[in-house]
Amino acid sequence: MNVFVPLIAGVLFGYALRRGKRPNLEKPTSAVLLIMVFFLGVETGKVNVNGLWLLLASTVFAVLTIAGSLLLAEVVG
Repeated sequence: MNVFVPLIAGVLFGYALRRGKRPNLEKPTSAVLLIMVFFLGVETGKVNVNGLWLLLASTVFAVLTIAGSLLLAEVVG
């Protein structure tokens, strides 16, 4: 619910500005996106994970996915 209120407000604000002179929002948009990415990194950094196990599991998953795709391509093709 917290996401929809600013979203709807932004849509209404954009609709109201449609007919008038459009402000240049390039710099504020870039600044807000950088701040959002920064805080996403902060939240991600708070999570404790076993990096070696995650790397191993991801590698095994990727290799099995590739092998399955190759096998299916051989069967179908």
